[in-house]
Amino acid sequence: MRKSVLFWHLHGVRAIAVALMLWLAVPVPGQATGRVHGLIQNADGSPVAGAQVVAHSAGENSDRTLVSAADGSFAMDLIPGHYQFKATKSGFADSPAAERDLSAGEDLTLNLTLHANERFLKRFFQAYAKDWHGGGDSGPEPARRTLPSPLNSPPFPNSDWSYGGSPEIGAPDTNVPPLMEALYSGSNGKAWEQSRVKVYGWVEGSFNLSTSHDSNYPSAYDIFANRVEFDQAVLYIERLPDSVQTDHIDWGFHLSGLYGTSYRFTTNLGYFSGQLIDNHREYGFDPVLEYVDLYIPQVAEGLNIRVGRFISIPGIEAQLAPNNYVYTHSLLYAVDPFTDTGILGTVKLNDRWLVQLGLTASHDVAPWTPDARPSATACISYTFNEGNDNVYPCINGINRGWYAYNNLQMFDTTWYHKFSAAWHMATETWYMYERGVPSVSGPVTPEKGTNGAYCSAGEIRCLAPEWAMVNYVERQLSAKNYISMRFDFLDDMKGQRTGYKTRYTEATLMWGHWVGSTILLRPEIRFDRALDRAAYDFGRRQNQFQLAMDVIFKY
Repeated sequence: MRKSVLFWHLHGVRAIAVALMLWLAVPVPGQATGRVHGLIQNADGSPVAGAQVVAHSAGENSDRTLVSAADGSFAMDLIPGHYQFKATKSGFADSPAAERDLSAGEDLTLNLTLHANERFLKRFFQAYAKDWHGGGDSGPEPARRTLPSPLNSPPFPNSDWSYGGSPEIGAPDTNVPPLMEALYSGSNGKAWEQSRVKVYGWVEGSFNLSTSHDSNYPSAYDIFANRVEFDQAVLYIERLPDSVQTDHIDWGFHLSGLYGTSYRFTTNLGYFSGQLIDNHREYGFDPVLEYVDLYIPQVAEGLNIRVGRFISIPGIEAQLAPNNYVYTHSLLYAVDPFTDTGILGTVKLNDRWLVQLGLTASHDVAPWTPDARPSATACISYTFNEGNDNVYPCINGINRGWYAYNNLQMFDTTWYHKFSAAWHMATETWYMYERGVPSVSGPVTPEKGTNGAYCSAGEIRCLAPEWAMVNYVERQLSAKNYISMRFDFLDDMKGQRTGYKTRYTEATLMWGHWVGSTILLRPEIRFDRALDRAAYDFGRRQNQFQLAMDVIFKY
């Protein structure tokens, strides 16, 4: 009996060992193999001992590794297949990847060269040169656990239909900006890669020519007319949770800061808000986003829990410049919420359905301010038509809705549709309101940084609603060029959002051009009209025409 148990135990161990060898591309005894051997050398042709040689099997999605001998030689037996070979060693830049097909019985000679690490600034500038001249490495496609991406990025800001408050569950992180590429190729490159912490950002400058003299508002971001501006200098420090894998809980975090004229579109009461609300500074700093993510793959197809300050969901546009189709923003964007502080759960039920539930301190306020209100957020994302359509309805910041700093009750729906490989559109519509807003002609003074409402005669306070819609039509011209057409309508029914009780409309045509994937130029022409009264240039103009352009430089 004991012998029988021992026999089956040993047999099971052997079966596991065989399976493990197959997974590691290690040949099973008796299996047909090929042999790969060669030398690891430095740039002078001298042998490099102790270098790690990695053979990545594309078919098995597995790695086989060994270390080069004292004379720089290496040799390994592998099962037939397609392989990518690379050599690494501390103090050297990784060797260029070499792709080879290996047949049974083949004896393949392969020499790999390790170059000494260049100084950081040289590696940094080389990353730009490689990006601008199309010399990036094209390794195997990373694993993905969601529908194929409907769009190309670049030229568009996103490759997937976007939703807020969470990383794209099931999509790999493929962003390697120049700063990180320079760090990865340095002596601590492996440590950076293994940590998955990234440091990067961008700077953005712009100019505009306008028929208005002083102010383009509610056109945003270029609210100062006829001038050159430094819009944004942004620094990101982040770690994205790995939501492709399904075997362990993962985590992430995000810290960022913004300096420039755009800080006014991220300012929250309680977060350095005195720069704008009290002092009306043209330039300022704002710590835009600070949050942590906890990713739990065992809940449905993946659950992400975000805690901290994050971009208010939903919306086509965002506060950070590279995340938008167009330089200037829609009228809709100029008056809706910017960021929220709280907790948000995002659960992917399957490739079609995604659900979000959250609790925040209400819009654009820190939890420690008197204006904070416990507020509910709930969203559903539904993708259909083989991934070519997505509908994303949300209720956001819902509470009693009584007047406080940007205590907007928001009901929003976004629809994305792909017509063809070159054409797609994005449409958003919302309705918002606040209750008990002080009348502009009444005895109650509106809170600093907010507007009163044009209430009916005799009303001290009133309900202040507004609704808006925007439509983007996008045409990809090439891998580096696209055209945006935007049509926008806003009805500020009581004038509480813009300061003027009127309906607005605008139309914009923009061309986007990329240099590599790090420089974006976006010239545009835009026409605005206030339909009921003069509301542009501090109430002096009913119509406004602009030529504007921004340049984004990523690092």
